[in-house]
Amino acid sequence: MKEQNLKNHVRFVPLFHFVGYPLAAYVLIASIIKLYKNYSLHRGGILYPSILIAGGLSLLIIFWFARVFALKAQDRAIRAEENLRYFAITGKLLDSKLSTRQVIALRFAPNNEFVDLAHRAVSENMTPKQIKHSIVHWKADYHRV
Repeated sequence: MKEQNLKNHVRFVPLFHFVGYPLAAYVLIASIIKLYKNYSLHRGGILYPSILIAGGLSLLIIFWFARVFALKAQDRAIRAEENLRYFAITGKLLDSKLSTRQVIALRFAPNNEFVDLAHRAVSENMTPKQIKHSIVHWKADYHRV
């Protein structure tokens, strides 16, 4: 596996992102076009395109929420892991002012940079992008999908 860094840490699942989503969008768009043509040409036959529109919308909704729910669960796990890591290093919990997005960005910091960067993130109200750019030695996370 290629070594992870700031430039390549975003992960895509090709079948999910580049096949599943486009196919669901194609079904939705094609069925809308078919419904429009049937309706505007007074051909009737709007039942099947309407069913396909509902199916296409359902697929997009399922794909969207499958991804969102998985990411929310991973976000909670990362927050707990980083809180535990901070506690193991300092004996204290992470500052509650840190947003979940900030904590998720901090997970890439190695232990020797983590505490100082967490304090800077709070005091300077750093964005996740700023946090990631501040990391000198990247700690890879190959588990997130």
